[in-house]
Amino acid sequence: MEEYKKLNISDWAEEDRPREKLMAKGVVSLSDAELLAILIGSGNRDETAVELCQRILQCNENDLNKLAKRSPEDLCKYKGIGEAKAISIIAALEIGRRRRHDLAVQKKKIIGGKDVYEYFHPIVNDLPYEELWVLMLDRGRQIIDKKKISQGGVSETVADIRLVMKAAIESLASNIILCHNHPSGQVLPSTQDDILTKKLRDAGRIMNINLADHVIIAENLFFSYAEEGRI
Repeated sequence: MEEYKKLNISDWAEEDRPREKLMAKGVVSLSDAELLAILIGSGNRDETAVELCQRILQCNENDLNKLAKRSPEDLCKYKGIGEAKAISIIAALEIGRRRRHDLAVQKKKIIGGKDVYEYFHPIVNDLPYEELWVLMLDRGRQIIDKKKISQGGVSETVADIRLVMKAAIESLASNIILCHNHPSGQVLPSTQDDILTKKLRDAGRIMNINLADHVIIAENLFFSYAEEGRI
């Protein structure tokens, strides 16, 4: 019986090699694994770069958002991934995140919960902990500024109403929108979220600053207090 010999990427048909495939057919023709394989360049003794990247993706439910949450130490646990390759993967995913955010920033006016989601999703979605942000808007709901209020643990973050109102007053905002993430993936608000929303709404009324919405982001979902009629 002829002994089986594992093919390296360089042994593949030219049209099947990621780099050559990109040049011939364009970047959209490549799978996520093939794109990652171009970044790392080589695999290990048992896997080609593409096979290794397929396995890495499978371990992360084939979800680039989940992969983006991995640390260099997490990635280095895969045979064939050293520090340099891990950093290349993380840097590439971060560039993608910033590109999504830049696209969202181009849309200056906030109409509904989806706009808030698109604006903040690239900022908070990949975080393993909660962050609380406030978005300051003028009367026409044009964005004036944003400010991170606090950073917490996996399940909650501490909110200081005074810091939120201070940011709103300093920016001369007429409307504010609160936004935070749920790293757990559970998008429904907690009792603490309800309490925070009510306190901020009441404080805003005293200062003549409207709490237009409070949006919770969890993975690819969002919850809008305003759209659910809870403000």
